[in-house]
Amino acid sequence: MGTNNDDFLEHLLTPSTHDTILFFTNKGKVYRSKGYEIPEFSRTAKGLPIVNLLEIDRGESINAIIPVSEFLENWYLFFTTKQGIAKRVPLSAFANIRTNGLIAINLKEDDDVISVRLTDGTKDIVVGTSKGMMIRFNEDDVRSMGRTATGVKAITLSEDDYVVGMEVVEEHLDILVVTELGYGKRTAQEEYRIQSRGGKGLKTLNVTEKNGKMISLKCVSDEEDLMLITESGVIIRMPIEQISRLGRVTQGVKLIRLDQEGHVATVAIAAKEEEIEAEDENDDEFPTLEDDDITETTEE
Repeated sequence: MGTNNDDFLEHLLTPSTHDTILFFTNKGKVYRSKGYEIPEFSRTAKGLPIVNLLEIDRGESINAIIPVSEFLENWYLFFTTKQGIAKRVPLSAFANIRTNGLIAINLKEDDDVISVRLTDGTKDIVVGTSKGMMIRFNEDDVRSMGRTATGVKAITLSEDDYVVGMEVVEEHLDILVVTELGYGKRTAQEEYRIQSRGGKGLKTLNVTEKNGKMISLKCVSDEEDLMLITESGVIIRMPIEQISRLGRVTQGVKLIRLDQEGHVATVAIAAKEEEIEAEDENDDEFPTLEDDDITETTEE
């Protein structure tokens, strides 16, 4: 697939022409398209912007894309919002969607949908916040509810804190967190015990002036790459397996060198790049772990 400058492939879906593809926005709406309604292009073509395919409203952005072959009763869509609200809706509730979209979740004022995931009703969920807190609970703690419901509290937030990510925990995956100042780490999922929904959670990151607030939470494997994009448009790609695996209450290691006042803007997980073209010989190598990059703290 061809891409524009500073763009990259984040989602690779393999739906059939008769599958329904659901597009969820930050404003809580869902749109749909059939597989055959998406134009077919050559392998190297850039494709079309999603806004040319869907009638999304001004100010909306797509933050989840889920292909569905069959709208089964015992499968669910799990939502999490910026203000710590969670909602679980049967997949069958989205079988009929108008071309101008449907409301998938009623949001409170100044709230946004952070993540939407497809589950089979038996998974554990992890939710992380900007101040380095994370909670893990079974999805059964969130009762199944209708499409127009607001949801229930997933995590209790401290003042000025907000949710930055939600993931469905799968076996053999690590928890990866990344901060605004370019630090990150992997932690074994076993370090996060299952708690009851709505609690304050456990500390997953020691947030300091050196590493900055947490901006992303992902469940990852060694067979994937991490993509970081800075506010100035610089992109770095690195294998997940090269990121240090550390304990919960550490501040992580430096993943990218930022300019003064620079911040990481976007974090994405991509399939491992099998063939890497030769880059400029002066490009920075992946940073090595230094002793002062790890800071242990005593959990309160």
